[in-house]
Amino acid sequence: MRIQVLNRVLASNDALANEYRKEFDKNKITAINIMSAPGSGKTALLEQTLKEIKNKINTFVIEGDIKGDLDAQRVAKAGGRVYQINTDGACHLDAFMISQVLPKIKTKKIDLLFIENVGNLVCPAEFYIGAHYNVMLLSTPEGADKPVKYPLMFSKADLLIINKIDLLPYVNFDFKSLEKSLKTIKPSLDLLKISCKTGEGLTDWYQWLASHLPQTIGRKLFKHRKEQG
Repeated sequence: MRIQVLNRVLASNDALANEYRKEFDKNKITAINIMSAPGSGKTALLEQTLKEIKNKINTFVIEGDIKGDLDAQRVAKAGGRVYQINTDGACHLDAFMISQVLPKIKTKKIDLLFIENVGNLVCPAEFYIGAHYNVMLLSTPEGADKPVKYPLMFSKADLLIINKIDLLPYVNFDFKSLEKSLKTIKPSLDLLKISCKTGEGLTDWYQWLASHLPQTIGRKLFKHRKEQG
């Protein structure tokens, strides 16, 4: 009975997400769902990204947290337009929560919508929220064994970003072990290595973003990179 109820919940969630996904496509909005454990650097990545691209394309951020708006404050300080969702105990965002926000930001022109999910390596992977891409962060202090322990999360990701590579001299993170696990779970998974603190690898992230946006929008980011280079 419990499995049947869960299946109905997920089916209802997916149907609603597919409805507003059509609106995303109609309005040429690219939505990216950012997932990770707490403290991996989701908000730090958004801060750096917004500083880089906010003057080139129209962005918006939906922040998901159980309580508070600390991350939303950081996003706003970085120059981002942001809307905070508090789940009040739920360990993930779902399609209903997102659908309640969209009418409030509908009139704003958006090229790229970031959705920062609640920090958790289990629940967010189970709920489709209409995003075009799932980006997952894993920080080096967490260890390289997480794909084995949380395979669903990694199987749902389109891009895996290893953050905090500046800490590699101080932590035990085995890239060979990680890559071996990923080949079993999702061989096609893109992988980037970055440090939000030092900026190392962020150019690769911006290029990945640009290549996964509509061509006319992506060109603006490439142009921006050339201007700064």
